[in-house]
Amino acid sequence: MKKLMIVALVATLVSGAYAKSAGFQLSLVPDIAIQDRDMEINGVSLGVWNENPSPQFQWQFGFVNGSTGDSVGVKWFVFLPTFYNYAENYKGLSWGLVNYASGDFTGAQWGFVNITGNDFTGVQWGAVNYTGGAFKGFQWGAFNYCQDLTGLQLGFVNYAQRSTSGIQIGFANIIPENQWFADGDLAQGMVFVNWGF
Repeated sequence: MKKLMIVALVATLVSGAYAKSAGFQLSLVPDIAIQDRDMEINGVSLGVWNENPSPQFQWQFGFVNGSTGDSVGVKWFVFLPTFYNYAENYKGLSWGLVNYASGDFTGAQWGFVNITGNDFTGVQWGAVNYTGGAFKGFQWGAFNYCQDLTGLQLGFVNYAQRSTSGIQIGFANIIPENQWFADGDLAQGMVFVNWGF
């Protein structure tokens, strides 16, 4: 029986050494951490600066939280604010002073500045909201920008290059390629409300 238990323990340790994911990460910076920065974390990350891929789900709590590849989870703070959240393609909640995704984002970005380089689906809530591609959902801030609006922009200045099905409410609302008013220059920029369907 002792031999069987020792074999089972050794097999567990050896298989853990070859595992491609871990359930916990504790880090000072990505290169000073208990797990390698390329290790998938499907669980909880705590640290000053966290950076790991998380294709299933990861809770990240730190001053700076980063995700590589296609990642899923929540980036948040526990006791002190999160200054910067960054990702490539992300699904989930990103809550910090500055939130940045270089690719696509699905979920919610809540911070002072929210930036998504490509397509966004969900809610962006902050002073400045920027989506470099198609936006589907709700942008609420002082300045909202997207290439293609499907949804609602609520802010002081709202800009969408085009709108297939969207409404802008604010002091300055601009849709240069507005199919709704294709006959002339009317409604490329309007005060209070603008739309494109």
